[in-house]
Amino acid sequence: MTVGPADRALAGSAPRTLPDLLGRFPFEVPPVASAGAAVTLLLRDGLEEVEVLLIERTERPTDPASGQVAFPGGRVEDSDGSLATTALRELQEEVGVTESDLAGPLRYVGTQNAVRFGLLVALFTAALGPDGNPPSVLSADEVAHVFWLPRSALGTTRQVHRETGRGLLPVPATVFEGHILWGFTRRCLREFFGLPTEDEWGGPAFAPDPSRGRGGDADASFRQG
Repeated sequence: MTVGPADRALAGSAPRTLPDLLGRFPFEVPPVASAGAAVTLLLRDGLEEVEVLLIERTERPTDPASGQVAFPGGRVEDSDGSLATTALRELQEEVGVTESDLAGPLRYVGTQNAVRFGLLVALFTAALGPDGNPPSVLSADEVAHVFWLPRSALGTTRQVHRETGRGLLPVPATVFEGHILWGFTRRCLREFFGLPTEDEWGGPAFAPDPSRGRGGDADASFRQG
């Protein structure tokens, strides 16, 4: 059976349209001390369905998250007045999207526990405004690619081998145009769109410079999952 664009866009139980997807979440900013990091699920209306922005880290020998797909985001800095400030700062630093490029204020999705590294991550979401600057790579030393993942891609699972805390193991993943999405980031997106999780306990959510931010194991800031 051939699946048309309208049917593919319904992967998961979450609403179809961008306003309805965003409308589920409040304009709420939890206390800055309630999480150690913040990321943004930036959305747009693609040609056929809602899409979400992801980045792929630059491959570097010193970076344990080399080549990994993640959300724009990172650790809270001492100067950040709120978790939303953290998310907006990282969004601008990593892909050049500012608050004025968004269609509205950030909405608070929730806080996820990155169990492997004992780090709480605040998730925010927003839509790119119709006149907003498109995301781009600002520093090739940190980000190799930015790309938009269509919602329907999350409905297909492939097993790929990845290095985990238990060694090299097959893990559930989404493969899109050569980009491999797995672990924390994929789990958060599947939950956001109303798809069941699939034992995605590992993998990075973001990979900021370990010399920045507050507290914690610096190496873990790269490997958070």
